[in-house]
Amino acid sequence: MYNLPHFKANDSKEIFAFMQSHPFITLCGCDAENKPVATHLPVLVEEHDGKIFLQAHIMRRQKHSIAFQQNSNVLAIFSGMNSYVSASWYSNPKIGSTWNYQAVHAQGILKLQDENFLRNLLTRLTEKFENNPHSPSLVQKLDEDYVTNMMKAIVGFEIEITEIEHVFKLSQNRDEKSYENIIEHLQQGDVEAKYIASTMKERKDKVFKTDAE
Repeated sequence: MYNLPHFKANDSKEIFAFMQSHPFITLCGCDAENKPVATHLPVLVEEHDGKIFLQAHIMRRQKHSIAFQQNSNVLAIFSGMNSYVSASWYSNPKIGSTWNYQAVHAQGILKLQDENFLRNLLTRLTEKFENNPHSPSLVQKLDEDYVTNMMKAIVGFEIEITEIEHVFKLSQNRDEKSYENIIEHLQQGDVEAKYIASTMKERKDKVFKTDAE
Protein backbone atom coordinates (compact mmCIF):
# COMPACT_ATOMS: atom_id res chain seq x y z
CA MET A 1 0.00 0.00 0.00
CA TYR A 2 0.96 3.65 -0.27
CA ASN A 3 3.51 4.77 2.31
CA LEU A 4 3.49 8.53 1.78
CA PRO A 5 3.48 11.10 4.62
CA HIS A 6 0.53 13.01 3.13
CA PHE A 7 -1.82 10.08 3.55
CA LYS A 8 -1.23 9.16 7.19
CA ALA A 9 -3.36 9.62 10.31
CA ASN A 10 -2.18 11.98 13.01
CA ASP A 11 -2.14 9.34 15.76
CA SER A 12 -2.68 5.64 16.37
CA LYS A 13 -6.04 6.25 18.09
CA GLU A 14 -7.48 7.36 14.75
CA ILE A 15 -6.33 4.12 13.12
CA PHE A 16 -7.75 1.98 15.93
CA ALA A 17 -11.07 3.84 15.74
CA PHE A 18 -11.22 3.20 12.00
CA MET A 19 -10.68 -0.53 12.55
CA GLN A 20 -13.45 -0.65 15.14
CA SER A 21 -15.80 1.26 12.83
CA HIS A 22 -15.18 -1.13 9.90
CA PRO A 23 -15.26 -4.61 11.47
CA PHE A 24 -16.17 -6.56 8.30
CA ILE A 25 -12.70 -7.45 7.03
CA THR A 26 -10.96 -9.34 4.25
CA LEU A 27 -8.69 -11.93 5.86
CA CYS A 28 -5.82 -13.15 3.67
CA GLY A 29 -3.25 -15.90 4.05
CA CYS A 30 -1.36 -18.66 2.27
CA ASP A 31 -1.66 -22.43 2.45
CA ALA A 32 1.15 -24.97 2.85
CA GLU A 33 1.99 -24.60 -0.86
CA ASN A 34 2.07 -20.79 -0.63
CA LYS A 35 -1.14 -20.45 -2.62
CA PRO A 36 -3.11 -17.36 -1.53
CA VAL A 37 -6.48 -17.63 0.22
CA ALA A 38 -8.92 -14.99 1.42
CA THR A 39 -12.25 -14.81 3.18
CA HIS A 40 -14.61 -12.12 4.46
CA LEU A 41 -15.90 -11.95 8.01
CA PRO A 42 -16.80 -9.69 10.95
CA VAL A 43 -14.33 -9.33 13.81
CA LEU A 44 -14.19 -7.94 17.29
CA VAL A 45 -11.30 -5.47 17.59
CA GLU A 46 -9.85 -5.25 21.08
CA GLU A 47 -6.79 -3.84 22.81
CA HIS A 48 -5.10 -5.47 25.80
CA ASP A 49 -1.83 -4.47 27.43
CA GLY A 50 -0.88 -2.29 24.49
CA LYS A 51 -1.53 -5.02 21.91
CA ILE A 52 -4.38 -5.26 19.39
CA PHE A 53 -6.29 -8.49 18.91
CA LEU A 54 -8.93 -9.57 16.39
CA GLN A 55 -11.44 -12.26 17.33
CA ALA A 56 -13.76 -14.09 14.94
CA HIS A 57 -14.88 -17.52 13.72
CA ILE A 58 -14.87 -19.44 10.45
CA MET A 59 -16.40 -22.64 9.09
CA ARG A 60 -14.36 -25.79 9.46
CA ARG A 61 -13.02 -27.76 6.47
CA GLN A 62 -12.98 -24.81 4.09
CA LYS A 63 -10.04 -23.94 1.83
CA HIS A 64 -9.22 -20.83 3.85
CA SER A 65 -9.69 -22.40 7.30
CA ILE A 66 -7.39 -25.29 6.32
CA ALA A 67 -4.82 -22.80 5.03
CA PHE A 68 -4.91 -20.79 8.27
CA GLN A 69 -4.16 -24.01 10.18
CA GLN A 70 -1.20 -24.71 7.89
CA ASN A 71 0.17 -21.17 7.96
CA SER A 72 -0.78 -18.88 10.85
CA ASN A 73 0.62 -15.70 9.28
CA VAL A 74 -2.34 -13.64 8.10
CA LEU A 75 -3.25 -10.18 6.81
CA ALA A 76 -6.49 -8.49 7.84
CA ILE A 77 -7.69 -5.71 5.53
CA PHE A 78 -10.06 -3.06 6.89
CA SER A 79 -11.70 -1.02 4.13
CA GLY A 80 -13.85 2.08 4.25
CA MET A 81 -15.89 3.85 1.58
CA ASN A 82 -14.18 5.21 -1.52
CA SER A 83 -14.81 7.57 -4.42
CA TYR A 84 -13.36 8.76 -7.72
CA VAL A 85 -11.84 12.25 -7.65
CA SER A 86 -11.64 14.11 -10.96
CA ALA A 87 -8.66 16.36 -11.63
CA SER A 88 -11.11 18.77 -13.22
CA TRP A 89 -11.96 19.80 -9.64
CA TYR A 90 -8.37 20.91 -8.93
CA SER A 91 -6.99 24.44 -9.23
CA ASN A 92 -4.78 22.93 -11.93
CA PRO A 93 -6.98 20.43 -13.81
CA LYS A 94 -4.31 19.33 -16.30
CA ILE A 95 -2.95 16.49 -14.16
CA GLY A 96 -4.04 12.96 -13.39
CA SER A 97 -7.30 12.16 -11.62
CA THR A 98 -7.31 9.81 -8.63
CA TRP A 99 -9.36 7.86 -6.09
CA ASN A 100 -9.90 8.69 -2.42
CA TYR A 101 -10.20 5.91 0.15
CA GLN A 102 -9.20 4.69 3.60
CA ALA A 103 -7.72 1.29 4.43
CA VAL A 104 -5.80 -0.44 7.20
CA HIS A 105 -3.63 -3.54 6.74
CA ALA A 106 -3.02 -5.49 9.94
CA GLN A 107 -0.55 -8.39 9.91
CA GLY A 108 -0.65 -10.96 12.68
CA ILE A 109 -0.53 -14.51 13.95
CA LEU A 110 -3.77 -16.51 13.96
CA LYS A 111 -4.41 -19.00 16.76
CA LEU A 112 -7.39 -21.36 16.82
CA GLN A 113 -9.25 -21.41 20.13
CA ASP A 114 -11.32 -23.86 22.17
CA GLU A 115 -15.08 -24.32 22.55
CA ASN A 116 -15.36 -22.05 25.58
CA PHE A 117 -13.73 -19.22 23.64
CA LEU A 118 -16.09 -19.83 20.73
CA ARG A 119 -19.24 -19.70 22.82
CA ASN A 120 -18.12 -16.51 24.53
CA LEU A 121 -17.20 -15.03 21.16
CA LEU A 122 -20.58 -15.82 19.62
CA THR A 123 -22.29 -14.26 22.62
CA ARG A 124 -20.27 -11.05 22.36
CA LEU A 125 -20.57 -10.83 18.57
CA THR A 126 -24.37 -10.95 18.65
CA GLU A 127 -24.52 -8.53 21.59
CA LYS A 128 -22.36 -6.04 19.69
CA PHE A 129 -24.00 -6.23 16.28
CA GLU A 130 -27.59 -6.75 17.44
CA ASN A 131 -27.05 -3.74 19.72
CA ASN A 132 -30.31 -4.58 21.47
CA PRO A 133 -30.43 -6.39 24.85
CA HIS A 134 -33.99 -7.49 24.09
CA SER A 135 -33.24 -9.05 20.70
CA PRO A 136 -34.53 -12.64 20.40
CA SER A 137 -31.47 -13.44 18.26
CA LEU A 138 -28.91 -13.08 21.06
CA VAL A 139 -27.01 -16.34 21.53
CA GLN A 140 -28.11 -16.69 25.15
CA LYS A 141 -31.74 -16.64 23.97
CA LEU A 142 -31.35 -19.33 21.31
CA ASP A 143 -32.22 -22.99 21.73
CA GLU A 144 -29.27 -24.78 23.36
CA ASP A 145 -29.36 -27.73 20.95
CA TYR A 146 -29.27 -25.34 17.99
CA VAL A 147 -26.25 -23.48 19.39
CA THR A 148 -24.41 -26.71 20.20
CA ASN A 149 -24.95 -28.10 16.71
CA MET A 150 -23.98 -24.82 15.07
CA MET A 151 -20.73 -24.69 17.03
CA LYS A 152 -19.67 -28.09 15.65
CA ALA A 153 -19.37 -26.56 12.19
CA ILE A 154 -17.26 -23.53 13.13
CA VAL A 155 -14.07 -22.71 15.00
CA GLY A 156 -13.11 -19.54 16.85
CA PHE A 157 -9.76 -17.83 16.53
CA GLU A 158 -7.77 -14.86 17.75
CA ILE A 159 -5.20 -12.86 15.82
CA GLU A 160 -2.47 -11.02 17.69
CA ILE A 161 -1.56 -8.05 15.50
CA THR A 162 2.18 -7.66 14.95
CA GLU A 163 2.27 -4.83 12.42
CA ILE A 164 -0.17 -2.21 11.12
CA GLU A 165 0.04 -0.12 7.96
CA HIS A 166 -2.58 2.32 6.80
CA VAL A 167 -3.45 4.84 4.12
CA PHE A 168 -6.09 7.53 4.53
CA LYS A 169 -5.92 9.02 1.04
CA LEU A 170 -8.20 12.03 1.23
CA SER A 171 -6.62 14.69 -1.01
CA GLN A 172 -4.29 15.94 1.73
CA ASN A 173 -1.68 16.68 -0.97
CA ARG A 174 -3.89 19.22 -2.73
CA ASP A 175 -4.03 22.97 -2.09
CA GLU A 176 -6.82 24.31 0.10
CA LYS A 177 -8.97 25.60 -2.76
CA SER A 178 -8.77 22.27 -4.58
CA TYR A 179 -9.59 20.49 -1.33
CA GLU A 180 -12.73 22.57 -0.90
CA ASN A 181 -13.73 22.02 -4.55
CA ILE A 182 -13.36 18.25 -4.15
CA ILE A 183 -15.62 18.28 -1.09
CA GLU A 184 -18.22 20.36 -2.95
CA HIS A 185 -18.33 17.98 -5.92
CA LEU A 186 -18.32 14.81 -3.79
CA GLN A 187 -21.26 16.15 -1.80
CA GLN A 188 -23.27 15.94 -5.02
CA GLY A 189 -22.35 12.31 -5.65
CA ASP A 190 -23.56 8.92 -4.41
CA VAL A 191 -23.57 7.65 -0.83
CA GLU A 192 -19.89 6.75 -0.85
CA ALA A 193 -18.86 10.08 -2.40
CA LYS A 194 -20.88 11.96 0.23
CA TYR A 195 -19.25 9.91 2.99
CA ILE A 196 -15.77 10.75 1.68
CA ALA A 197 -16.77 14.43 1.46
CA SER A 198 -17.95 14.36 5.07
CA THR A 199 -14.72 12.71 6.22
CA MET A 200 -12.62 15.26 4.36
CA LYS A 201 -14.64 18.10 5.86
CA GLU A 202 -14.10 16.72 9.38
CA ARG A 203 -10.35 16.40 8.78
CA LYS A 204 -9.80 19.77 7.08
CA ASP A 205 -8.47 21.50 10.21
CA LYS A 206 -5.86 18.75 10.54
CA VAL A 207 -4.77 19.16 6.92
CA PHE A 208 -4.68 22.96 6.82
CA LYS A 209 -3.61 24.05 10.29
CA THR A 210 -4.01 27.69 11.28
CA ASP A 211 -1.09 29.92 12.24
CA ALA A 212 -2.23 29.73 15.88
CA GLU A 213 -1.66 25.99 15.86
